[in-house]
Amino acid sequence: MKRNDFIKTSSLAIAGTILNPLVSCLPKKSKEPEQVTLLERRNWGRNIIFKAKNLEEPSSVEELQELMSKVGFKKGLGSTHSYNDIADSPLTQISLRKLNKIISIDESNSTVTIEGGIKYEELAPQLHERGFALANLASLPQVTVAGACATGTHGSGTENGSLATVVREMEICLADGQLLNLSREINPDIFDGLVVNLGGLGVITRLVLEIQPTYDARQDIYLDLPLENVIGNFDEIMSSGYSVCLFTKWQNDILDQAWIKRRVDQPVVDLGSEFFGGRLCDRNIHPIIDMSAEACTDQMGKVGPWYDRLPHFRINAMPSAFDELQSEFFVPIEHAGEAIRAIAKLGDKFLPYLYISEIRTIAADNLWMSQFYKRDTVAIHFTWKSNWPEVQKLLPLIEAALAPFSIRPHWGKLYTINKKTIQESYERFPDFLQLLKTYDPDGRFRNAYLNRIIYT
Repeated sequence: MKRNDFIKTSSLAIAGTILNPLVSCLPKKSKEPEQVTLLERRNWGRNIIFKAKNLEEPSSVEELQELMSKVGFKKGLGSTHSYNDIADSPLTQISLRKLNKIISIDESNSTVTIEGGIKYEELAPQLHERGFALANLASLPQVTVAGACATGTHGSGTENGSLATVVREMEICLADGQLLNLSREINPDIFDGLVVNLGGLGVITRLVLEIQPTYDARQDIYLDLPLENVIGNFDEIMSSGYSVCLFTKWQNDILDQAWIKRRVDQPVVDLGSEFFGGRLCDRNIHPIIDMSAEACTDQMGKVGPWYDRLPHFRINAMPSAFDELQSEFFVPIEHAGEAIRAIAKLGDKFLPYLYISEIRTIAADNLWMSQFYKRDTVAIHFTWKSNWPEVQKLLPLIEAALAPFSIRPHWGKLYTINKKTIQESYERFPDFLQLLKTYDPDGRFRNAYLNRIIYT
């Protein structure tokens, strides 16, 4: 179907934006039009200086449409929680931070319609107050819904898909200002190719998400699980809760922490004081054990709302000091033990430069450019100290160790895997590339990242 014909026949208005910057990172605004030109603006981790000359902050979809029709190269910007240049632009970044409202809740269909700039920390409490919840959340709630979905961001849980799997409808503002309305029901042939879109199609202005009745949860933490116990019992450990996360510094053949998050509307089994060789923690702790736990969600089995237990960090809290870099790699879950053992062998090389590493699981989905496309997955995440020259040397070692297991990197984090390897790991990549060329024929949403990784 041709682009113009498709736009005419698509009828459902929906969807979100690609990203929405932290207030602390936003410069002062000039008079209308709201355009900001700065010598230096940075991302969350402070490792990227944005090259975009301008920052626009439209107050309405109509204002965005007018802007899009006038501006050349552009890119949606969200919470800036990316560690590479995926959200940068040669000319203009567009923030929808002013479009951050819930539009409606459809109780009969169990969906919520949201504006494109809303963050999880803004959405979740309002849903809870109305008696609803999302299936899962990421480690921190300070990111935009649209940006998280566009990059395949995830939480954990062997039966939980990525955050993008609950998207049912989308509305995208294209480069010429037209609104493209899509839904899983009406556009089943291409919808799975558009949800994880890497910001290459346009700016997401609305999303419709699946919701469910609200629920409470608890989390319990166990310390110092022997590495071989984890490898030998990986499936059982990662299935012991609704969402399970392991933290480690890859030292002394120990997995330092196991965070087990369980819904209390489901049967909760007493795990005891010992868990696969680990001991129950008797205080609130931070994943980086030397840091204060003040920003962390409550532990020690204390029951609370889903949005205050599934993330590691509380709403309106500062998760870190920004002095960090992040990488994350994904392999099929059947290779979890081999992959973990391969990374553990590199532990001594990491020690001077690593804050903490996290291991999570994510269920398979059918989203073309999702890191979890058609495969249940184990994620191995690295939070590095801000020493890019040394981290840059370590990444190829990690990637080589995981290469035998069909490695995929997180789209929004640091990696050195080449374009050919990445493209070959996604069987629907040619179809996704065709969608980009169809809906952005002039390449107005292309940037250095997409040119480097996606476009051939």
